[in-house]
Amino acid sequence: MHSFSIQEINTILSGELIGDTSKKITGLNQLKNATPNQITFIGSKKHTSLWKDSKACAAIVSENIKIMPKDNQAVIKVKCADLAMAKLLGVFSPEPPVFEIDIHTTAVIHETATISKGAQIGANSYIGKNVKIAEGVIVYPNVSIFDDSEIGANTTIWSGTVIRERSIIGSHCIFHNNVSIGADGFGYRPSEDGRGLVKIPHIGNVVIGNHVEVGANSCIDRGKFSSTILGDGCKIDNLVQIGHNCVLGRCCIMAGSSGLAGSVTLGDGVIIGGSASINDHTTIHAGAKVGAGSGVVSDVPAGKTVLGYPACDSRDMLKQWVALRRLVNN
Repeated sequence: MHSFSIQEINTILSGELIGDTSKKITGLNQLKNATPNQITFIGSKKHTSLWKDSKACAAIVSENIKIMPKDNQAVIKVKCADLAMAKLLGVFSPEPPVFEIDIHTTAVIHETATISKGAQIGANSYIGKNVKIAEGVIVYPNVSIFDDSEIGANTTIWSGTVIRERSIIGSHCIFHNNVSIGADGFGYRPSEDGRGLVKIPHIGNVVIGNHVEVGANSCIDRGKFSSTILGDGCKIDNLVQIGHNCVLGRCCIMAGSSGLAGSVTLGDGVIIGGSASINDHTTIHAGAKVGAGSGVVSDVPAGKTVLGYPACDSRDMLKQWVALRRLVNN
């Protein structure tokens, strides 16, 4: 178990230490649940009232928050408590599962695959024809990477993930359990005789940039003709669907259970709230935000926040909701 003095924690965070505590800090926790050997954090003024009853020996607080420590307690002021907490969580993070050997004897690796030095491949994983795996890649047990795919350096792929043929993955990515990359896009047309549906083949691929994280059970379909693309730094939550030929710019965020239909374009820094759905061939321009549960059916200008179904300017939608509530109450 890691343990640190308050002075060591302050050095790690480069903060301003107020007060002191003799207790060794062994972990982090929420204000209400923290024990005397844990440090907590306060990033919003609305939570300051909970500090007086907290058992934590110390608190990380944003610089605009004014609280004072009690006896044998300390406060560390930082520019942003959330970012400081993230840094400290990394310090206290347990070690990941350990590979006893770099390439497990039950892994099936095609003779034409290239496995770079330092890569690790777990039990029962499959590496297909002409696959290229760069240095420092970690492939946990029961992963399948199909023909002609490329995995960039220091990418981590957790169990159950399937990466279909011709996928191109950047460096320092994280794919959580049961991610699907490069499956067929969803495309059908009525048959000529009107008695069924004809499947539209998808012969493109998926291209993912660097430092991309994809949550558990999310799906990224390959393009019909060309590529489905995720730019550097995109963060995708669990249970997200990204349809064929979508193009995401840099550092886009998609929260859980949201989805993009085919050929959607997201500009840099777009944020999609949980359970939001985006119609096909729609463009959401850079910096725009889509509220949770919204349905976007037309293009969204840069920097705009939209809400509701069909989604419109968030302020207009809130006014509509207020007006409807008044009508109901009257």
